[in-house]
Amino acid sequence: MSRPPKPALPLRDGVGASALFCPPGPWATLAEFLAQRLPRVSDWAERIARGEVVDEAGRPAGEAYRPQRRVFYWRRLEAEPEIPFEARIVFQDEHLLVADKPHFLPVTPGGAYVQQTLLTRLRRATGLAELSPIHRLDRETAGLVVFSLRAAERGAYQALFRDRAVDKVYEAVAPAGAGPWPRVLTHRLVEREGEAFMQMQAVDGAPNAETWVDLVEAVGAGLARYELRPRSGVKHQLRAQMSAIGLPLVGDRIYPRLQPQELPPRFDAPLQLLARAIAFTDPVTGLPRRFERAALTIAPS
Repeated sequence: MSRPPKPALPLRDGVGASALFCPPGPWATLAEFLAQRLPRVSDWAERIARGEVVDEAGRPAGEAYRPQRRVFYWRRLEAEPEIPFEARIVFQDEHLLVADKPHFLPVTPGGAYVQQTLLTRLRRATGLAELSPIHRLDRETAGLVVFSLRAAERGAYQALFRDRAVDKVYEAVAPAGAGPWPRVLTHRLVEREGEAFMQMQAVDGAPNAETWVDLVEAVGAGLARYELRPRSGVKHQLRAQMSAIGLPLVGDRIYPRLQPQELPPRFDAPLQLLARAIAFTDPVTGLPRRFERAALTIAPS
């Protein structure tokens, strides 16, 4: 059964409305239900009174709990770690927007970040309510992110990544490794269990991650700059594969050893990984698309 379409609700501070279905249950008030479902928010009664929780017509949802309906709210945090770096729009037409994302800035809202994300900042700057990323970068990774401007076209662009019809080029700094170069890395990557669940690990079995890697130049202190071209899209693929061959990326706080996540992060030690170029045939216009930013001269930390 398909999900009903989300009503055309406006952005609030660059944030789109989130939907929540109200099932049958014992709640007398909408605030009681929301407090149970989303307990990290402590002021539901006040938000409802201010009209910040609405029904499908965009009208205030009211205080009484009514099952079998959807309500909508705008995600907001009382405080967020500030990310003191700005993204740059490098291309925009009627279909796509391409942004150059700095290190440390998440692409989409989640966890401790809502306003301090690339999507929210771009929506606030452009007013484009349907703006949505067609792929993701890790928060720690810098570089190009492509957004769709129209919800009706989003699926066609996202299918490019599912079907591996996108050429991507990354740059990274890691220990200088013995050749031969270039080489193709193939691993089977799976999520770890337990406290290191954030990590991917290489295990025996049919490979699900493949990356072409070449050493570009030595940068001193036993380090080198590499070009990486992933041919698959597994979580943390580049970071996990380079770590698996004994060449973990400089500034990586997840590989080879998971380190405590700091809020705010240490801005003086960014992950030395850059999404430099991306190319594909546009499924909407049929045009060849290639976006590239200047190569990054990455200074080892």
